[in-house]
Amino acid sequence: MPAKTISHTVTRPGKRSSDPSVQIPVAEDLVTTPGAVQIPHDVDFYSRKYPLESQNVTHTADRAWVWTQYHAEEDESHREHERMVAPLVEAARRSGNIDPTVEPIPNKDVSSDVTLKARDLGFSEVGFTHYDRRYTYQYKKKWVKFEHAICIAYEQDYERTQAIPGSFAEFTHFGTYRVMHQKALMLADFIRSLGYHAQLHSPNDNSAPYIPMFVEAGLGQLGANGQLLSPHFGSRARIMIITTDALVTYTQPIDYGVPKFCEEQCQVCINRCPGRALMREKVWWRGALKHKLLYENCRPVMSRYSGCGICMKVCPIQKYGMKPVMEHYVESGEVLGKGTHELEGYNMEGKGYFGPGKLPSFDSAFFDLPKGKLEDVLFEEFKTSLKNNEIPEGSLGDDAMRSFRESLQKYVNAPVEDAMAGAPEEA
Repeated sequence: MPAKTISHTVTRPGKRSSDPSVQIPVAEDLVTTPGAVQIPHDVDFYSRKYPLESQNVTHTADRAWVWTQYHAEEDESHREHERMVAPLVEAARRSGNIDPTVEPIPNKDVSSDVTLKARDLGFSEVGFTHYDRRYTYQYKKKWVKFEHAICIAYEQDYERTQAIPGSFAEFTHFGTYRVMHQKALMLADFIRSLGYHAQLHSPNDNSAPYIPMFVEAGLGQLGANGQLLSPHFGSRARIMIITTDALVTYTQPIDYGVPKFCEEQCQVCINRCPGRALMREKVWWRGALKHKLLYENCRPVMSRYSGCGICMKVCPIQKYGMKPVMEHYVESGEVLGKGTHELEGYNMEGKGYFGPGKLPSFDSAFFDLPKGKLEDVLFEEFKTSLKNNEIPEGSLGDDAMRSFRESLQKYVNAPVEDAMAGAPEEA
């Protein structure tokens, strides 16, 4: 006899176009309401009163600091990534201004056409929903043109992801973003060939936190690790959206059983986080109920350990897939792999191996990092120099003033797109 009663079974298309569909059982004790748990008027209030802003704007101080933490190989790899992705980001930024190549067929819903093309290009998850402007970053609000969001997810290589944390996995992370960006540009061209506009929201220059829209489109649910847990590859999904004025039919949110599974049964990512950055209990944040990530605990580990990603690596849905995990839970009442070295073990450079129940330790200084905007840090450093009489009179003092002015000017004039990707989101 199975340990759990099945409430419902979710049927999803196979990972590839040629693959058969999959059936994911959801146990009765894991049932929740499909979609994000929110208080809509609270979400409205926070988006109006305290609009979201990209961390590329609000956390520029630690962005600059991060570059000082890389090994030589990582430094060159990140700089090469920025060089390679720059023309892709620019193409995405202009994409909404490109006109369609034909007139659309009147009243033709193109959802199926777009889905088939996206899957042919290698996107395993495709869905449609309303673009929720409440989540748009402040600096992007005037940029977003269209109301329909095409949500697409691309798989990060499985074997390389299991090498987390380390440069091997981090390079794969950036490489996946570049590949999916190139394929998304092709999908945008296809949409224009149907007679509609297509605005590409780059995964390398995000316009918003995309996960809430993916949840509404039925492509997964928010995990305790703060990541989208998708049906086929869990938190290994790399996500982006294309907004359009095309006639499409919205897909609907789906209850995969993830929220209760994460909160009440699993919590492996919370237990294994080396920075203790994941909250065990859900909290209300900006009108949504979620596991909140502690940025100040996450960012130092990410910066010093090749993007970290341990919360991704140790997620059983990432490791084994949603179907095997949920089947195992129905049959046994247990979390597949929990408590085993296979799922929970990881190495950290200079620290050694940590198996189930073991975590690295860091001194308090490890978590010291510049906070806020770089301009504020520069100003505070300058004020400290003045207070300590470290700026002399005469030409040397003039040189110090000039250096401060040049540093500040360089920061103020820097484009937002130049900021390093990969910081944890706070939405």
